[in-house]
Amino acid sequence: MSQRGRILGVVAIAAMVFSVAACGGGSSNPTNLLDKVTGAKKLVVSTDPKYPPQSELKSDGTYQGFDIDVANEIGKRMGVAVEFTTPDWTAITAGGWGGRWDISVGSMSITTDRAKVLDFSDPYYYTPAQMAASVKSGITTLDGLAGKTICSGEGTTYDSWLNGKLNFGNFMDLGKPPAGSVPTTLPTDRDCADLWKSGRFDFDGWLSSITTVQGAITDGLPLVAVGAPVFYEPLAVAMDKKGLDTKTFLVKLNEIVKAMHDDGTLSTMSQKWFGTDYTKANS
Repeated sequence: MSQRGRILGVVAIAAMVFSVAACGGGSSNPTNLLDKVTGAKKLVVSTDPKYPPQSELKSDGTYQGFDIDVANEIGKRMGVAVEFTTPDWTAITAGGWGGRWDISVGSMSITTDRAKVLDFSDPYYYTPAQMAASVKSGITTLDGLAGKTICSGEGTTYDSWLNGKLNFGNFMDLGKPPAGSVPTTLPTDRDCADLWKSGRFDFDGWLSSITTVQGAITDGLPLVAVGAPVFYEPLAVAMDKKGLDTKTFLVKLNEIVKAMHDDGTLSTMSQKWFGTDYTKANS
């Protein structure tokens, strides 16, 4: 190669490097979650399409709900767009997401078992776990659910509690399910109430978030809330421990969550969707 050719080759390589860097190509192989999200200018969020008023897929293909508002606000404060995806809840709680989504904003409780595979932000709200019964059953007290079959969503804290396996660490005394009750599950919490709506009464009780139970009652489903909340849940944003390093992302995320608490954003969202403020522990 001639001297002129060498010079032209060096110039061409330098131009290519500059072009890639200018286009953000230096972040094509990020080593941590924050770099991935900021480099792509997009935050992929897993949520539940059938969990009103927390999250719900509308007929026009868009999403609405408390968790949807929270996720969008997190994206806004990070300066990135938000894209939603709806994997099964059991896949979300199992970890090992393979980079298919970045975070879960799906009203996930912080439990000791989940913390083995997931990293959690500080809680963004707290909800009471509420027992309900079908109108047809005639049950109006928690004692009335003794020996009865109680439905919950697969892989939820409610299922764990009914099976005596729920552990929030030192967060609170969780109490015990009704004596002799028999747990059963459907893919999501709301499926339990929807089965009653369809005319099937394979079980008498249902355990879910008080917000979901109240939402089902508002929608006219044939059920009643039974007794006081059986426990309270600390709910947080989750990240995959097996994915990209989350340390810097978690610092940024917790700053945002704290700011949303401090400036009243989370309280306003809670009032909007639930009619009360669930952003304080044991509220």
